[in-house]
Amino acid sequence: MAGNAIGEETSMTQQPAVDQGAGAAAPARGAVETNGINVIAEEERRGRPRSLFWPWFGANVSVLGLAYGSFLLGFGISAAQALVAGVVGIVVSFLLCGLVAIAGKRGSAPTLVLSRAAFGVHGNRVPAALSWILTVGWETVLVSLATLATATVFGQLGWSGGTATQVVALLVVAALVVAGGVLGFDAIMRMQAVITVVGGVLTVVYVVLVAGDVRWSAVTDVPSGSTAAVVGALVLAMTGYGFGWVNAAADYSRYLPRAASTRGVVGWTTFGGALAPVVLLGTGLLLAASDPELSGAIAGDPIGALAALLPTWFLVPFVVVAVLGLVGGALLDIYSSGLSLLAAGIRVPRPVAAGIDGALMVLGAIWVVFFAAGGFFVQFQGFLITLGVPIAAWCGIFLADLALRRRSYAEADLYDARGRYGAVPPVPLLLLGAGTVLGWGLVTNTLAGWLDWQGYLLGPLGLGGREGDWAFANLGVLAAFLVGLIGTLALRRTAVRAQEALRTQEAAPAVP
Repeated sequence: MAGNAIGEETSMTQQPAVDQGAGAAAPARGAVETNGINVIAEEERRGRPRSLFWPWFGANVSVLGLAYGSFLLGFGISAAQALVAGVVGIVVSFLLCGLVAIAGKRGSAPTLVLSRAAFGVHGNRVPAALSWILTVGWETVLVSLATLATATVFGQLGWSGGTATQVVALLVVAALVVAGGVLGFDAIMRMQAVITVVGGVLTVVYVVLVAGDVRWSAVTDVPSGSTAAVVGALVLAMTGYGFGWVNAAADYSRYLPRAASTRGVVGWTTFGGALAPVVLLGTGLLLAASDPELSGAIAGDPIGALAALLPTWFLVPFVVVAVLGLVGGALLDIYSSGLSLLAAGIRVPRPVAAGIDGALMVLGAIWVVFFAAGGFFVQFQGFLITLGVPIAAWCGIFLADLALRRRSYAEADLYDARGRYGAVPPVPLLLLGAGTVLGWGLVTNTLAGWLDWQGYLLGPLGLGGREGDWAFANLGVLAAFLVGLIGTLALRRTAVRAQEALRTQEAAPAVP
């Protein structure tokens, strides 16, 4: 179907014409993308699955990945245990992104529009709102870190690293991110290609320069930890990486032709997302295990602590790689947050949605950089785990729904509450709620005071309460995912078959 067909919604669900798209030609270089949450027209679908490597590598080559070595060692486990937990968590979570990306190729629409097939046109506003909060939160964190990193490194160079430098850095980084978000898909793909090359090269140089700081005897002397601690480290790696992207994964595969290789979509998404984090995690683990003081400093100022290891001549390139890597992640976040905002029901053109999110990002970054108190890692972990629980439940529901479908999405019905997907089907929302309630009861963030209510099921379920061995394993993320996945497979098979049995004017073809 052409994008025009999607505009024929009911008045209750209609979006602005510019937001629905009209099958326009691919935007010229430098032009603003006018496609919003519409289905991408056939003539606009282009590229090959390997093109997915660029956005996913560029978004995850951030030197913040080095800090995860310290974060995982903080669970009281050995370097070997942390490496296994981190690599498994990173690869598996990005594999989930690859599976979600299949839906983008099949349906040629944003992730949180395709999610309407499971949650209904109106019911899907709940996960769309959650997705929006998560992506705006992530872009705020990344821009804040880029600002702090610039000021810290400037201070180490003997230049001004005070408030004025922070303000200028914030304005420059925010301008890059907002510009990319407003311009849209093609601009972001080109920016990510540059970030991939520059960031990749400079990251390799960084790894070579800090190799001499590794003390192998100290690394091997780090004592092993419990199974619960290893599970906690694995879950943190999952939520910090792939689980933070699953709600956006189809946004970057929706422009691919529907005949594109499904295996290629999964493979290139997984490979592009996981490659840099695995390398950076390994390096960060060696550095953190070699120097306990460095490991502790990373919790307060990850990038500033890592910059302290470098010779002066590489500090400026380090700022470049740090900022570019963080900008790469923020670019994908602001683009997807705008799409999630539209999917939640806000009726504005896509560039305006990106601008709104950019303004919120700047305000949030100002608060983090100039007013927030407390250690970075405590609040960061609390944010990841808390929102990771409902997103994990949504991911389970979405993937199970995708697995149950044997035909392509009925495009017009994704925008019509009277269509086959309905308005508010109760089962997916109940599963989302059940997974979230169960999940929050099995995670703890006691060092973040605003989250000390979590973990309420650890005692009743015999897991030792908030101070027991399993208190920081964050089992709730995995539990929420399984509730969504297994619950949907068990309870929604008949509903999905009934949807696919319906016939419209144009029969839906079998999925490739």
